[in-house]
Amino acid sequence: MTAADPVRVLIADDHPVFRDGLASLLAPRSDIEVVGRAADGVEAVQLCRDLAPDVVIMDIQMPRLNGIEATRQVTAAQPEIGILVITMGEDDSTVFAAIRAGARGYLLKGADQAEIIRAITTVHAGGVVFGASLAQRIVGVFASTPARSTVAFPELTEREREVLDLIAAGKSNAQIASALFLSPKTVRNNVSMILTKLHATDRPTMIIKARDAGFGSGG
Repeated sequence: MTAADPVRVLIADDHPVFRDGLASLLAPRSDIEVVGRAADGVEAVQLCRDLAPDVVIMDIQMPRLNGIEATRQVTAAQPEIGILVITMGEDDSTVFAAIRAGARGYLLKGADQAEIIRAITTVHAGGVVFGASLAQRIVGVFASTPARSTVAFPELTEREREVLDLIAAGKSNAQIASALFLSPKTVRNNVSMILTKLHATDRPTMIIKARDAGFGSGG
C-alpha cells in the first residue's frame, strides 16, 4: 500500500441502517474505501480473512459472535488489521474487554463524521483512539493495581490471570463469562487450569492464594 492508496475499511454491524449509513458517509472520500460490510461477528472474521482490510469498524453486540470475540480472533490471526470498536455506551467492562481483545480504538455511535474519519486514520497509522474520560479511567485502573499482581503466578496465561482476578473479586463463573465475553464452558476450563497450576484443591483455596498475591482488588 502506497501513501496515495485509500485506507481499506470493513464495517461490521448488525443494524443495516447504521452499517449502510456509515458506508454512505464514507463513500465520497478518496482517502477511505469501504471494501466490505458484515452483519455479524462470524461474517466479520471471515471477511477479514478474505479481504484483509486495513481497519475494521466493529460493533460490540452482534449475533452469532459478539464484537469482542470477533476482535480477539481477527487480531490473533491478522494483527496488522486495526480494530476500531464502535458501540452505544462506554461502560468499563466493555471498554476493557475490547482493549484486552486487541482493539486499538473505541468510538461511540454518536460520533460525528470528523471524529470517525480521524479515528480511522489514527488506527490505520498505528495509533490508539480513546476519549479523554476513558483514558483517565484506564490510567486509574493501572495505578490502583498492586505491582506484585503483575509478576505473581507467571505460569498463568493472560486470559487465566483475567479470570483469576475476577474469581478473587468474588465473581461467579456466570459473571466472569459475562464480563469477559466468554462462554461458560471456556470459563470452566480456565478455572480448572488455574486450580491445577496454582496447586489449589478448591475454589476457596484459590481465592486466598490470589488475594494474597494482590488479585481481586479491582472487583
